[in-house]
Amino acid sequence: MPRFPHCALIALALTATATAARSQERAVASITAADIAARIGLLAHDSLRGRFTPSPELDQAAAYVASEFARVGLEPAGDRGAFIQWYRLDRPIPDTAASYVTVGAQRLHMGGDAIPWMLVDAAAPVTGRTVLVHGTTLPEHPLDLAGAVVILVVPAQSTGQPAARARPLVLAVQQAGPAAIVIPADVSDGVWSQVVAQRFRTSLGPAWQRGGGLPSVLVRERVLAPALSAAGFDLAAARRADGPAQARTVNVPITVLTRTRAAESARAPNVAGLLRGSDPAVADEMIVLSAHMDHVGVTGVGRCRAVGADSICNGADDNASGTASVLELAEAFAALETRPRRSVLFVTVSGEERGLWGSDYFAAHPPVPIGQIVANLNLDMVGRNWPDTIVAIGREHSDLGATLARVEAAHPELGMAVRDDPWPTERFYYRSDHYNFARRGVPILFFFSGPHEDYHRPSDHNEKIDADKQARLTRLIFYLALDVANAPERPAWVPTSYEAIVGGSR
Repeated sequence: MPRFPHCALIALALTATATAARSQERAVASITAADIAARIGLLAHDSLRGRFTPSPELDQAAAYVASEFARVGLEPAGDRGAFIQWYRLDRPIPDTAASYVTVGAQRLHMGGDAIPWMLVDAAAPVTGRTVLVHGTTLPEHPLDLAGAVVILVVPAQSTGQPAARARPLVLAVQQAGPAAIVIPADVSDGVWSQVVAQRFRTSLGPAWQRGGGLPSVLVRERVLAPALSAAGFDLAAARRADGPAQARTVNVPITVLTRTRAAESARAPNVAGLLRGSDPAVADEMIVLSAHMDHVGVTGVGRCRAVGADSICNGADDNASGTASVLELAEAFAALETRPRRSVLFVTVSGEERGLWGSDYFAAHPPVPIGQIVANLNLDMVGRNWPDTIVAIGREHSDLGATLARVEAAHPELGMAVRDDPWPTERFYYRSDHYNFARRGVPILFFFSGPHEDYHRPSDHNEKIDADKQARLTRLIFYLALDVANAPERPAWVPTSYEAIVGGSR
């Protein structure tokens, strides 16, 4: 094998370094204000009708993102070799044919004298010793309710359901580990009919979250009272009692089975594209760059409130802006001649406005085990407010904060100052898609330009976006993601933060 002179090796290394630097410069230069403005203009166009989850217009936005990922050369990371990952939404209602409550020898029809208080899909009937709990305030000592069927008598609304002032006591009972809860409802036939009907007026929600929880039912007091009276307990007197909660075992066997069914189903999209890393030693580790692509829709379909004649909440800043940045980052990374050591996964999710649905599903069903995702950089509402400042929420929780500070200092030409969360009481850390990664153990940074008067209003239009500011921010995130992707070690949590957010020690 020929031997190269030392100076030749140095020259080759310098040439490779210079080539990589030029490649990075070209990649960064591809992130432009004009491109960002054009992408936001498309995503926030009236024709997409506010991108509500679920809707055909949201599907169109997902198809656009997928086509852009394909155009720049990313690998599909969705379902079965596609860029799109679909998740199912159900509208659950009580399955009255499969559900029931027995009180002694009497079997109650669900939807007749009993109705679920919470829609829980139990695997099997629940029974146990019966304990009656009554009172108006928290007990003086913890109640022994583990495995019991609890008849819970607390201050009630006009509908028979627990009143707001009873919530601490209800929560304490739920946390005491009962097998089921039965709530007596002392209401007229007319009110009861409305309560039953309300249980069937539900909304679409995540199918994978459906059915969990503690079986809890409302039962007509006129059915429960005679059985309790026969066992020597006056239900009316218990309802009049005031003070700390008390518990009493009663000899009335109760069995509860609550089942649900989907009255309606739909689906909604996430989009994922992969840039595979160049270093076989760490290429199976991934950095996720994410944004949500949905918004609140139009008046009558979604949660948009019309202002005058404008009934479309276009969501230019929330969050066509973050989606546009993810697309620009995908194009820039794909243009690198030498790919980063770790893989980079570009993800746009839906359902953020409905309760972080899409990111919850994606983080629970990622294309690789969640332990291989080393960081999540999430962008939400990044196109407004200060022209030279961005808030990075969560940087105190991992050494990603120190990495960001170093990258910021290395690129003063971007004119982008990073600041800590100035709104801690708003709890923004828990209100965007990064949280579903964080609670599963992935270090995160959440980039956010803050709220404004157009939030969730038809006035959140693309002409109000500061595209120059957003382009400079997107370049900063490019440098940050590249640094993390090439770092010798994966990002590390601050131990106390891991314990508080994820649970346990690390």
